[in-house]
Amino acid sequence: MKNTEILNHIAQKAGKLYQNLSTDELVAQAIERKEGIITDTGALAADTGAFTGRSPKDKFVVKDANTESTVWWGSVNQPFGSDQFDALLGKVLRHLEGKTLFHRRAYACADPRFRLNIDVVTESAYQNLFAKHLFLRPGTEEILNEPVEWLILAAPSFHAIPAEDGTRQHNFTIVDFSRKIVLIGGSGYTGEIKKSIFTVLNYVLPQERNTLSMHCSANIGERGDTAIFFGLSGTGKTTLSADPARKLIGDDEHGWSDDDIFNFEGGCYAKCVNLTEEKEPQIWNAIRHGALVENVRFIEGTNTVDYDDISVTENTRVAYPINHIDNAAVPSTGKTPKNIFFLTADAFGVLPPISRLTPGEAMYHFISGYTAKVAGTEAGVTEPQATFSACFGKAFLPLHPGKYALMLGEKLHQHPHIRVWLVNTGWTGGPYGVGSRMKLAYTRAMITAALNDQLEEVEYQNHPVFGISMPLTCPGVPSELLNPRNTWEDKSAYDAKANHLARLFNENFAGFASGVNDEVKAAAPKEQASA
Repeated sequence: MKNTEILNHIAQKAGKLYQNLSTDELVAQAIERKEGIITDTGALAADTGAFTGRSPKDKFVVKDANTESTVWWGSVNQPFGSDQFDALLGKVLRHLEGKTLFHRRAYACADPRFRLNIDVVTESAYQNLFAKHLFLRPGTEEILNEPVEWLILAAPSFHAIPAEDGTRQHNFTIVDFSRKIVLIGGSGYTGEIKKSIFTVLNYVLPQERNTLSMHCSANIGERGDTAIFFGLSGTGKTTLSADPARKLIGDDEHGWSDDDIFNFEGGCYAKCVNLTEEKEPQIWNAIRHGALVENVRFIEGTNTVDYDDISVTENTRVAYPINHIDNAAVPSTGKTPKNIFFLTADAFGVLPPISRLTPGEAMYHFISGYTAKVAGTEAGVTEPQATFSACFGKAFLPLHPGKYALMLGEKLHQHPHIRVWLVNTGWTGGPYGVGSRMKLAYTRAMITAALNDQLEEVEYQNHPVFGISMPLTCPGVPSELLNPRNTWEDKSAYDAKANHLARLFNENFAGFASGVNDEVKAAAPKEQASA
């Protein structure tokens, strides 16, 4: 069946099918169906069941004549047979017969030239509310007249039988690029819905539209200058892109065409752990009527969320439409960026707090996607551990990471005015446990200086191991902080740690070297001989 026929089949066989419900209607359905409760701020609080995060080992891509030679096969993109997919799709459709279901028409990509139509069918009202918030919302005429393209079926109550269905365990997320279907089963975690379409766009836009897809936040200044922020969890991507003096384009997923930056999404999906109004006022104020908070717990005897309670998961989340942010850009687009920031929380205390990158260095650090976990964040982590996620989103890349890095390099060479900055929001004066975390006020001052062109005329020096250019002065920042070696009491210990981190970078990069050019390879750090 074609996707239109699948939707017609679902409509005919469902016990009841709710279509394109409003926020109020979906919240009411969720309460009636006992999927959640209302918090004291008016948000809907729901639990996602056994899965409170994505399950990357249970994500598959259908391998067929179209994808066999294009997809980056391996642990990220595990192959799934076409016949297996058809059989599992049939099982899911039979499972949905007679059930109350929620159908929503949506789309991705704020630039209409790249619009991707999405039909989402879910078993739960809260899942459909999530889709309403996170994807873009078509008008009534668009709902009636836009053609069916991609179809997402989310059936958390369906459990696969691995021996029969070819899955690893009972839950799965499977993307079929040829049939334009995403099949989700066994998990009620809403992030699987969001990230499946990000995976789709990471395939379609670079392959078919010569457009770079990016896992980043973006904002725009009063002068129309666009800035984008890449960074893994805990590096400050959301915090540092939230600027009252700049409009938010989006907080997570964007495309970069020949002439603009555009948001893929219509909302935000923000972490809530340890959330406070002081630290994250935009997120705090967005958690109001219509917002969806997931897997949180409450102050005893109240409907007030305790954001410090991670008894269910550390990955507590809130989903809300982007118009819950007061200074959101409308439409969610911007010009070609003037500044690009790679954010890393370097727990080794080696990388400078800010440094300027050449195009080759930018491609290298983009493909590396580095940050570091600190002791106590995960069981068994007793000292800093390097984390590398290619292009700051390895789990969602259907193509070889070198493809995205080379596209970035082409854009940087095409637009030489673009400045790329590596910003260390991690440790200074020593590694975690010895040094201290870089003050947020200093990091904000460095980013502001870069945005305001205040680092254009200052003097720079190159890092002896990583080669990147470190400014010697920056407004609002003590100069002694700008060269990390100067902040360590034991200089030889710094040198040893810098060499250690360089080895980790090079070991990680070895897996990508065959897919990149010489300019990228030349930007690798170079260990220095001991004094």
